[in-house]
Amino acid sequence: MPGMKMPGNFYLVGLMGAGKTTVGRALARATGKTFYDSDHEIEERTGVKIPIIFEIEGEAGFRLREKETIAELCTKQDIVLGTGGGAILDPANRAELRKHGFVIYLNASPEELYQRTAHDKNRPLLQTADPLQRLRELHAIRDPLYRATADLIVDTSKQSVQGMLSLLLKELEHAHRKS
Repeated sequence: MPGMKMPGNFYLVGLMGAGKTTVGRALARATGKTFYDSDHEIEERTGVKIPIIFEIEGEAGFRLREKETIAELCTKQDIVLGTGGGAILDPANRAELRKHGFVIYLNASPEELYQRTAHDKNRPLLQTADPLQRLRELHAIRDPLYRATADLIVDTSKQSVQGMLSLLLKELEHAHRKS
């Protein structure tokens, strides 16, 4: 059902590999919104890849850029935004997302995320001796924050993008009718 118009912005949160970009693009197409990816926006603005920013400015420098980018993107209308996995660590980001749109947590187990991200060199936080353990640690820290921020929690494990999209559209329609 492409072109199903829904008011407002949708913000996707979740760990790296949860499907925020892939599902976000599909959701934007289906709802007639514009898709943005906060990491991609940061790369566009700086002219370098995220791992380079981490290398030069450290995680703190990256998080500052992320905060500015998210605040700016939250002022746009009719968008779907895929946030970086760590965006919810900053209380200001959580507040911006909650205030300006409908937050969807794409949840998957660390094991599932490991399968999806194992060969991706563009993930600075996974460049460690034990990426699966790192994902477990990140999940333990971030899961409560994702849950506290989200209006809707969807399990992305073992689902196709089309299956996810159908589920999301049903849930969003239901949530929209309630509001």
